[in-house]
Amino acid sequence: MNLIIFILFLFSLSFPLPFAHSEEARERHITFYGAVMTDGALPETAFLSASFDREYRFATVAVGKKIGNLFDRIDFELEGQVVKHIAGQHHWEFNALVVARWLRFPWNDIIKTSFAVGEGLSLASETPQFEKKYHGEETNAFLNYLMFEFDFALPDNPRWSLVTRLHHRSGVYGLFNGVHGASNALGLGIRYHF
Repeated sequence: MNLIIFILFLFSLSFPLPFAHSEEARERHITFYGAVMTDGALPETAFLSASFDREYRFATVAVGKKIGNLFDRIDFELEGQVVKHIAGQHHWEFNALVVARWLRFPWNDIIKTSFAVGEGLSLASETPQFEKKYHGEETNAFLNYLMFEFDFALPDNPRWSLVTRLHHRSGVYGLFNGVHGASNALGLGIRYHF
């Protein structure tokens, strides 16, 4: 049943939202990033007080598409990710999410900056051992996905950017399959806009 819901969600991403009609709203990007899992909760990971578990790493390819804009300040995007866990565990992970990206920062003339929050679904090809290791409880292959991201680009070359991302899977306090635990990772990568 969870797999059917996930497939329907992915299928729905192909339909444009009503406010996405301009030519500019067709901007796309591809992102490559590597990440290291942390042993901390979401706030600890976000504020860099969690410890890294370098035994657990993964690589991600993410493709995003701008679907709209609000007041020239916030872009809305759809994103799909393929994640390969390459150390500590070796499964695949597939994530689909909706993203809101804040565009206006006072220093954008020096370094073009955006901040994004994404919410969606995550499906692992097997139950992740990392989540069992750190939470001492059962987890599930199908969970919620959440991300926070900063994107930095030079104003004279905005097609390329440096990306930092917090990658989070969780059961949302039991909402997904009764899972209360989560996994967090911090990533660094590059993005190309086309």
